[in-house]
Amino acid sequence: MTDSAPQFTKENSGNLDQTLRPQTWDEYVGQAKTKENLRILLTAARERGHAAEHILLYGPPGLGKTTLAHLISKTLGTNMRTTSGPAIERVGDLAAILTNLSPGDVLFIDEIHRLSKSIEEVLYPAMESGVLDIIIGKGPSARTVQLELPPFTLVSATTRISLLSAPLRSRFSGGTFRLEFYSDDEIAEILNRSSSLLEVNINNKLLMDIAKRCRATPRTANYLLKRCRDLAQIEKGELNEDIVERTFGLLEIDTLGLGSPDRAVLDVIINKFNGGPVGLNTIAAATGEEQSTIEDVIEPYLIRQGLLERTPRGRVASPDAYSHIDNS
Repeated sequence: MTDSAPQFTKENSGNLDQTLRPQTWDEYVGQAKTKENLRILLTAARERGHAAEHILLYGPPGLGKTTLAHLISKTLGTNMRTTSGPAIERVGDLAAILTNLSPGDVLFIDEIHRLSKSIEEVLYPAMESGVLDIIIGKGPSARTVQLELPPFTLVSATTRISLLSAPLRSRFSGGTFRLEFYSDDEIAEILNRSSSLLEVNINNKLLMDIAKRCRATPRTANYLLKRCRDLAQIEKGELNEDIVERTFGLLEIDTLGLGSPDRAVLDVIINKFNGGPVGLNTIAAATGEEQSTIEDVIEPYLIRQGLLERTPRGRVASPDAYSHIDNS
């Protein structure tokens, strides 16, 4: 006996993240100061009939940088072309993208910090003067051809703004905006909208339970909600407190939102090195995690939760870390 083939719809065929993405400024929760600055910038540009000035968005992953880029494009009433730093490998790749833009288009470059320096050099005059300088040939016979580009708005996103060169950062004349982590109430509001779109019945207490464990990040919150929904579906029941707790148990996420890698770092510092101080290299060797993963992903959240301190001599576990590990 074989199961019949599933009937795929937009909601279940890989577009779920797109479905959950806010489509209007009112649906976009949080980041109030950034939203207000962008509203003024974009409204003024549209009223003048000009392309908006270039915009740089930065902050940890999952806070809504790509969603803001979509909303910027909608506000300007133009098309958005999307690419990423790693995808632009050669100068010709960037030239092809820029020369195919229509007047007023928004070009969104995600992970712009991963552009090579040679491509950055080509991007400078494109952003500042609206021209593309291309060198044809090599050696003494080389010559420069300058192409006029249509007016466009570059919206870029990065999680590592320190890796952008100063000349590139200075050319984002529309502004550089840092996205902040979300409060539990803001996350609960986002989850309430997502649960409606997913047709999930869930009460406010459970929304807040999920919100407190999502590391103040909307993307993580939606991920946890979808996993809770999956378990409820498999169990043929409602999404209740038991389902939520069992989902967190399966994902090994505790009451503070710490996963097993986070707890492993704290456990090593506390139980193997008497609470520290201990160096990053030693922690990485003891846990089997990459140093970059510990430094960029695990440590920032532990520090924000008051569980870890960075000192000149190394990492030190806080008293709260001891009590949390003991009760885990």
